[in-house]
Amino acid sequence: MERATFSKYSWIDFFFSVIGVCTFLVDWGSDVWVATEFYCRGELFWFGVVVGLMVLSSVVVQMFSWFWFKYDRQLLMFSARTEGGTVLFRDQVKLSCVLHVLQLGFLCRHISAIRQGFRVWWRKEEGSEYAVYLTHDLSMLRLIETFCESAPQLTLMIYVMLHTNKARTVQFVSIAASTTSIAWMVVDYHRSLRSFLPDKAKQGWCSSLIYFLWNLLLIAPRVMALALFASVLSGYIAAHFLMLWLIFVLWAWRQGTDFMDSVGGEWLYRATVGLIWYFSWFNVAEGQTRSRSIIYHSFITTDGGILLVTWWCYRDPVQTESYALTLLIHLLLIYLLGLLFKTLYYCCFHPKLWRPPVREPGLPDDLPDADVSFRDVSIQDGTLSSQLLNKRMACHAAHFYSEQGVNRNTDSTNRAEPSHL
Repeated sequence: MERATFSKYSWIDFFFSVIGVCTFLVDWGSDVWVATEFYCRGELFWFGVVVGLMVLSSVVVQMFSWFWFKYDRQLLMFSARTEGGTVLFRDQVKLSCVLHVLQLGFLCRHISAIRQGFRVWWRKEEGSEYAVYLTHDLSMLRLIETFCESAPQLTLMIYVMLHTNKARTVQFVSIAASTTSIAWMVVDYHRSLRSFLPDKAKQGWCSSLIYFLWNLLLIAPRVMALALFASVLSGYIAAHFLMLWLIFVLWAWRQGTDFMDSVGGEWLYRATVGLIWYFSWFNVAEGQTRSRSIIYHSFITTDGGILLVTWWCYRDPVQTESYALTLLIHLLLIYLLGLLFKTLYYCCFHPKLWRPPVREPGLPDDLPDADVSFRDVSIQDGTLSSQLLNKRMACHAAHFYSEQGVNRNTDSTNRAEPSHL
């Protein structure tokens, strides 16, 4: 079977790392600006909500970062392979613990990735594998941060505008920053996962653009429906979130997720998945991808319809007369356009379309085609394989793009079937 050939660290990887940290700082700055505005105007409730989202997001991201730091230290040869390459992953447990407690671990990972990437790309030094390793972890952490903070804050800002029937500059800035953050992180995450495919499976800017568009066009109506519902029944939005979040967490548990290396870390991951599913879908476990996707989208579509119908029934007819019907029509069209772009992606840009199936000699012809194959991501005798492979993201990529996924405890490369996300 064909083995995946992972590309070396390139200027594009360095560019994404720099843009990622810039987006993080701009988004964080806009959050501070919004919180300050609310506080200065005496709107302490909204100030508390914004600060709460910032703290929650930061704590969750730091916890993931710390778990991964501890897991990686257990890999023999890891310190030797990364010596001098970072300020975070060297064997400095106390310093790393302090950085994470001070909520600086995520930022230090960004700095480490940029530093290592600069040494590899610009100075042509060794350590390309480790630079790629860092970028893979960062892409997942940025995705978690996006859906823990940017997506809820985007919903909050739209709700405040609807509730007060007016908008200030700071709110427009916050909406623009949150939207940009969501859009960029989704594309960055998609690009990181596709790097585990053979030769990146013809990944190009057009593919990333289409992927970005269908995700954005499906997430936007969801966020808007939540904000509209909250504008008429603000006391029930928390109950709505808690009910759906609990259902999603239990569903993730039933799927048998296996992303983290400890029981506590896995439940943290499932809780985070429940939050992400509240806004968007992605596959987290092997097998039955198509049926799970259909169940999820049917559930979210029904829930979104109930939210919009509730808003229509409880809205102020006079205050919303000028935009209510137009808004509903546009939300429907945006949602349909998102489905159109998603169909276009899977018809024209999905990785399985670019790689002809390659079979091992002697295999029967009636076996399912292997559209995506991965390197061995297991650790044998406490040592790393020939490449410093980020097994967390490799397994997640297998689940994301395949029906079969990668078994973390086997020594062979699994065969994978295309997913329908």
